[in-house]
Amino acid sequence: MKNAEMNQILTAAGVRPNKKLGQNFLIDANFLDWIVRESGAAPGANILEVGPGFGALTERMLAEGATVTAVEFDHRIAEWLRQNLCPKGLNLVEGDACKVKLDKIYPGDYKMISNLPYSAGTIVVANLLDSPNPPEEMVIMLQKEVALRLAAKPGTHDYGALSVRVQVLYEATPLRIAPPEMFHPRPEVDSCVIRLKRLANPPSAEYRKKLSQLVRLAFGQRRKKMIKQLTGLFGKEKIAEIYEQVGLKEDIRAERVTVDQFKQLTDILIG
Repeated sequence: MKNAEMNQILTAAGVRPNKKLGQNFLIDANFLDWIVRESGAAPGANILEVGPGFGALTERMLAEGATVTAVEFDHRIAEWLRQNLCPKGLNLVEGDACKVKLDKIYPGDYKMISNLPYSAGTIVVANLLDSPNPPEEMVIMLQKEVALRLAAKPGTHDYGALSVRVQVLYEATPLRIAPPEMFHPRPEVDSCVIRLKRLANPPSAEYRKKLSQLVRLAFGQRRKKMIKQLTGLFGKEKIAEIYEQVGLKEDIRAERVTVDQFKQLTDILIG
């Protein structure tokens, strides 16, 4: 799709892209085709799409025979989807994806395949991480710096609470960068497609919520020694003993604690 074609659709729908909503529509046909190939869209696949826009990705997944449910916030775009893609099989939920119970849309396994809006992408992913029924797989486009944060390793600048929360549940693999010229309107930053594949025997939702509480506390003041945050809540003697059990030095900062070590801390402190 060319910029001129997208402008025609926008005009017909009475839509002006909203920067606050992160409305940057992917228009590169080759890149869209590649995402569909990576997604595994096929007959029998249940797919959740957040922020479908005007359905460039949606229509391709429907054409592959997948069952697609899309969540769209903008009522003008939702009306366009009702008229143009619901007759082709799209299931549409009009609402704020940050508030919709996404994990309840499908009762069993499903995938999330989405070009996530910049404004909501992190919240959508974070909400699903603590949900009882997270996707078995996500192939999602996010702002590049956010996508790399999900896959970041200990000791790097990007490694943080969200990195740990993702990697306790998923194997995170950045796949491909999407430069601004692939979108209309052009964003000011690069985007990145990342694959999150759910691990075998994932921890329960209750456990993940406890771990989330712990890592948020640990990274609350990431420039300080992690022991200060933990001591304030659990007491100095207990933390010193647990650090010895886990093999942590007292001067370690949260950014150097591995996912496995955070799991050990969760097991001992909150488990």
